[in-house]
Amino acid sequence: MIRLVRRFTTACALGTALAGLAACGTAQAPRAGHPAPSKTAAATASPSPSRPPTLTPGPGGLTPVFSNGPRTKGKTVAFTFDADMTADQGPRAAAGEHFDNPALIATLRALKVPATIFMTGRWADEYPGEARSIGTDPQFELANHSYSHYAFTGDCYGLPTVSADRMRSDVERAYTAFRKAGVPRTVPYFRFPGGCYDKQALRALSGLGVTAVQWDVVSGDAFATDADAVARQVLDGVKPGSVVVMHCTRSAAPTTERVVRQVVPQLRAKGYRFVKVSDLIGAATGRS
Repeated sequence: MIRLVRRFTTACALGTALAGLAACGTAQAPRAGHPAPSKTAAATASPSPSRPPTLTPGPGGLTPVFSNGPRTKGKTVAFTFDADMTADQGPRAAAGEHFDNPALIATLRALKVPATIFMTGRWADEYPGEARSIGTDPQFELANHSYSHYAFTGDCYGLPTVSADRMRSDVERAYTAFRKAGVPRTVPYFRFPGGCYDKQALRALSGLGVTAVQWDVVSGDAFATDADAVARQVLDGVKPGSVVVMHCTRSAAPTTERVVRQVVPQLRAKGYRFVKVSDLIGAATGRS
């Protein structure tokens, strides 16, 4: 999400609000090739013998970037949800602000919609029981969204930034938080906070063996109050192989659960099948 694409029906809030949730655009960052798993990522991201597919390294070993699956291999779509919580938002949570969304997870389960959850380590620290429940449910796959939700580039929707020498450790700290919460396994995928990245960020994570996952459909659920408008935006944007970005954060994305209830039956009526990001990457790499 290096540049904000203004086809949305809702806009991202600025300043302090953006520090809590910044994923309302599409990435225009360089698309790298695709990284092979490193020992570090294999140990922390996916200890299972059957490791989810990743992309191969890009030029100079840069971390690869994935935005959507094949357009010609059937009507599949992956819903992704960012469970955002920034490192310094503890006081807001203590004061009663809800960064989780149990109703959304319950709706996904009731509708039998598989999904990929990109979770910050700080979110897992705040809601360890929910992190464990998501991370042990085979309907979902849990992926890394950094620990702090600080930006990996400058000028990223008002988010604080993490220095280049701390980028890798911030990602590794999130894996530690997941293990502490009781999550037995995560997939080797990473979403940059705010969707903001550059070559320096891709290089900093190149030894982790993760694939950076962006999206090609912006739901516009961040700070939205009109669920119908968000639903229309999703329905208008989805194509075969799409990755849709939404949020699992009640206070900053209050309409998302209603959007899911509207959109899922309509997409199924159009012949779409819901899959996880790993399924799309598998289709793209011949490992489906």
